[in-house]
Amino acid sequence: MTTTSDLQADVARLRHELQSLTAEHDLAAQDGDLITVSDYLLTRLEQLGVTSIFGVPGDFNMRNVYQDYIEDHPRIQWVGNCNELNAAYAADGYARVKEHSLGVVVTTFGVGELSAINGVAGAFSEMVPVLHTVGVPSTVQLKTRPLLHHTLGDGRFDAYTKAAEQVTIAQASLMSKVHAAAEIDRVLTECITRARPVYLTMPTDLVGEKIPAKRLTVPLLRTPPPNNPEVEAFVLDEIVRLVKEAGEDVVILVDACAIRHDVREEVNDLINKTGFPVYAAPMGKTAVSEQHDRYGGIYMGSISHPTVKAKVEKAKLILSIGALKSDFNTGMFTYSIPPTHTVELHSDHTLVRHAQFPGIGMKLLLPKLIARLKECREGAGRLPVPHCKPEVLEETDDRISHAYFWPRMGQFFREKDVIVAETGTSSFGLLDVPLPDKAVFLSQILFGSIGWTVGSTLGAAIAATDHKLGRVILFVGDGSLQLTAQELSTMVRSKVKPIVFVINNQGYNVERHLHGMNRKYNDIATWEYTTLLTTLGDLDGTASRSYKVGDKGGLEKLLANPDFAEANKIQLVEVVMDKYDTPRALKTASELSAKHAGKA
Repeated sequence: MTTTSDLQADVARLRHELQSLTAEHDLAAQDGDLITVSDYLLTRLEQLGVTSIFGVPGDFNMRNVYQDYIEDHPRIQWVGNCNELNAAYAADGYARVKEHSLGVVVTTFGVGELSAINGVAGAFSEMVPVLHTVGVPSTVQLKTRPLLHHTLGDGRFDAYTKAAEQVTIAQASLMSKVHAAAEIDRVLTECITRARPVYLTMPTDLVGEKIPAKRLTVPLLRTPPPNNPEVEAFVLDEIVRLVKEAGEDVVILVDACAIRHDVREEVNDLINKTGFPVYAAPMGKTAVSEQHDRYGGIYMGSISHPTVKAKVEKAKLILSIGALKSDFNTGMFTYSIPPTHTVELHSDHTLVRHAQFPGIGMKLLLPKLIARLKECREGAGRLPVPHCKPEVLEETDDRISHAYFWPRMGQFFREKDVIVAETGTSSFGLLDVPLPDKAVFLSQILFGSIGWTVGSTLGAAIAATDHKLGRVILFVGDGSLQLTAQELSTMVRSKVKPIVFVINNQGYNVERHLHGMNRKYNDIATWEYTTLLTTLGDLDGTASRSYKVGDKGGLEKLLANPDFAEANKIQLVEVVMDKYDTPRALKTASELSAKHAGKA
């Protein structure tokens, strides 16, 4: 079924196509410059702010020098990964940190692209703009379908494209240089405007073909389609009416899509102009500054801190911005916010109580709403916003507990740090810890692919350097690390300098608390974690440092070390914790999950 947003996307695409054709027509009388298909794509990516491309070489993306075009580009670097899954994770992390741009992963036909597809699926699930470009057989081979390696052996050369269709918002299989530029522009526009992955194949006989460069003079559209003026005016009137009925007892609840669909500035303006208290869902953590005087904490239903839960659920009206109502993001569906008290703003529609308004997107709606609500500042500003800041526990036991560890790490963080938390233990441990101003928090709460953070940290670290952000700090469990540990070697080779905290609790902590507390399937092999960085690339031990801490005293000494805190080398810290200890929020979520599964 075609939706309003699909039609609007088509209109935007056709508008851009008209602009491009006009540019070509204006220059038709001149001898225009020619450019290879590969360089056309790379130029478009450079225009979109891409400085690094991730992937693994293979014969179909090396043949006819597609890889060479990337490596020889003067302003885009090739980052070779250990496997395609990690490359897709890296592109995801890069895109999350480098907002207003996109991540790019390059693989070869069949075996390479299937290895990457889980990482691309995670980006699709969590609305992250990633281009997956695949080197494929020549256009002649795609038509005649000989029995080639990397195929399924049954002549179905389109099988991989069909798989990609499930986890990308748009696809282009280039078959002619005549349409190559238009198709590249189409999928890239879909990627950056809809914040989801796209798929592009590059046949071996097209990569060096020459095409006109004229279209490159027309920038790709980033702006969303305009809202219907009459419907938008009605929606604004309704929202303002509900705010007045609420007596300005209004709470803003911000979530992941506020980040993905580029409304951070508008949300911040809304908070400052109205004075409404603001809370975040787990996936929206750091969408607004957690040091803002109107920020109250993380709301996730029954798992929330009691003060946060009471403040949000007793508000007369919730302005929900960019909500993604998944199980873990809503405290296992325990949101206690009735639709009659809620206005939801999304990228392509608005909900006002029970009424849905398709095509009314928040990017263009918010500035107009802010202008109408400025008069609320005086009244809303008097509403108190309790700040829930967990204290570092003074425990008599010297073992490192989760109750002690996460608040203590909160004291270690600095402004502009990029903090990457693995699914489960680490992400739940950090939820209640307020992060410094301009910090960036990354976690894959919806898709929840364990091991995602290791590859993602590589991409995040490269993007953080581009954006002149602070340190990159990864928290990953020992079980998760064992899935994707190879990417530590790419970090060493790329000379990025994250601090990697490995939580050694002898297995899959989150799985134990979901089911099978003492089952062997939740155990893992014992590794010597402090030798990984030397084994995986820092052979002489000069580019890295590794540590092991098993008690509070050891951890305190390490965190107080200025050389460690400066992060001038890649560093790994093995943190030994009890096998069964777990963060408060994760324990509660696991119990709720078990109850939910039982009812189902």
